[in-house]
Amino acid sequence: MAKKKGGVGRHVTKNVPRVFGPNLHSHRIWVPELKKFVRLRVTARGLKTLNKNGAYRALTKAGVI
Repeated sequence: MAKKKGGVGRHVTKNVPRVFGPNLHSHRIWVPELKKFVRLRVTARGLKTLNKNGAYRALTKAGVI
């Protein structure tokens, strides 16, 4: 904050909120049930879910397939 407003008076006085975006990656994922690759923009957390539950099950639950 500026000195005249009761702050410490540093050079940068404007506060800008930080924006957190998702950790997106483009991936080709093999789906054995479909016998083909599917291209996805998926988060790092989504990749863990795909590995845990299986690609076909996770993608059908998400409504992608």
